Amino acid sequence: MTTSGSSSTSTSIDSCTVETSDGVKLQTRIFNPREEGKRNLVIVLVHPYSVLGGCQGLLKGIAVGLAERGHKAVTFDMRGVGRSTGWPSLTGSSEIRDVVAVCKWVCENMSTHRILLVGSSAGAPISGSAVDKIKQVVGYISLGYPFGLMASILFGRHHKAILQSPKPKLFVMGTRDGFTSVKQLNKKLKSAAGRVETHLIEGVSHFQMEGPSYDAQMVDLILVFIASL
Repeated sequence: MTTSGSSSTSTSIDSCTVETSDGVKLQTRIFNPREEGKRNLVIVLVHPYSVLGGCQGLLKGIAVGLAERGHKAVTFDMRGVGRSTGWPSLTGSSEIRDVVAVCKWVCENMSTHRILLVGSSAGAPISGSAVDKIKQVVGYISLGYPFGLMASILFGRHHKAILQSPKPKLFVMGTRDGFTSVKQLNKKLKSAAGRVETHLIEGVSHFQMEGPSYDAQMVDLILVFIASL
């Protein structure tokens, strides 16, 4: 149910609440293009680690950029963030339900049978664990997947799901990512099933890549990936 809306010259933003299977209510935003693209595909964006202040607002720049280029984009606050109810989990295990719930809501309310899942930082392992739980997901993009040793203490349980998924995958990372080295990324992806692509951004750190100055580049990479599906 839409609760509020705002607009700019080329996009409009609607807000709604999505309920999860365990009763958590998630604050969700839909970024609508003025003129929709030909492809019946919605991009669902999953924000960085809730415990470190991750929220859907960090993905607004990318969502607006995608809408301006003709694609519907959806962001949401995971449990315990902003006006979403519930409590965040340290390992992102409960948040998998949040991703599944939003994707199911999108399929039921936005007349689509195709979703691209995009996860940023800790949102990448969380959304990666949801990819094969939703048949309408046709592809997955990770923006700074934390594959490194220390990060794996928290998120290692998520690795298997995305590496075993046969769905097309793109891993975007800065070469100076403090959580994952290029060597660690390549080693992990050697065992990945299906079509796997990587895009490395030279000299860029993890949190730099999350910043607004890289939003336009992320939008371009997402659109190129969509065109290849």
